[in-house]
Amino acid sequence: MTPPPPLITGTDFITVATRDFDSAVAFYGGVLGLDESKRWGQMPGAEFETGNLTIALMQSDAFGIEFRANNHPVEFRVEDFEAAKAELESRGVEFKGQTLDSGVCFQAFFEDPDGNTLAIHHRYAPQPD
Repeated sequence: MTPPPPLITGTDFITVATRDFDSAVAFYGGVLGLDESKRWGQMPGAEFETGNLTIALMQSDAFGIEFRANNHPVEFRVEDFEAAKAELESRGVEFKGQTLDSGVCFQAFFEDPDGNTLAIHHRYAPQPD
């Protein structure tokens, strides 16, 4: 007997909640420099491309959902960690705490205008076995 096909076949996007759609669009498009790929018609929702995952911004109350900021980071991969950190700081991003060095990667945490936790991430060594 052939097993049934998998129920879940991929991830299309992750959603980041916002209270202020226009401010979020300005941050993700302007400050982070992500390409906006789609608007959700007349609803306050938009999609931004990161290269391997789509970030969908969604103004929670317009969809009947209570707003809650995410306190665990969406990690954005960068090639040059120090240059990316300096550029984001020049655009007004305030990093929280010190850079984390895990032994294989650097991470630095910050928040979007709604308090969603984000981070930049750069792997500089292979993962240990």
